[in-house]
Amino acid sequence: MRSLEDIRDEYEFLDGDERYRLLIELGRELDPMPDALKTEATKVRGCSASVWVYPTQTADHRLHFLADSNAAITKGIVALVLSAVQDKPAAVVAATDVAAALAPFDLKNQLSSNRTQGVPNMIALIRETATRLAEGAAGA
Repeated sequence: MRSLEDIRDEYEFLDGDERYRLLIELGRELDPMPDALKTEATKVRGCSASVWVYPTQTADHRLHFLADSNAAITKGIVALVLSAVQDKPAAVVAATDVAAALAPFDLKNQLSSNRTQGVPNMIALIRETATRLAEGAAGA
């Protein structure tokens, strides 16, 4: 997965339609999520499209998220959010201000509100998962 910084550098040079294409491309780059993981338990609430996020953890306590959406641009937004936290230690993810990391993309002004309304819920889910796993690692 590309770093958020690399994506931001490219995004800044693009205009509206090209930015949409970049988001769609990012969504296509996500690791495939098996259909068996697309359940009510992994579904992100509040999204206009269906979005699923499933956390996995490596032996060294790094988080790797599998995610998918049934809408191409929404899937790209999911990929953008994940690029801020993917494959980082749970404690780092829990402490990351993902909303601030995404601020340079100005998604609220670039996309319709129904495309971005679930982003805070997705960020909350990621942070809650990371916090729980980081606390579990600290207690182990």
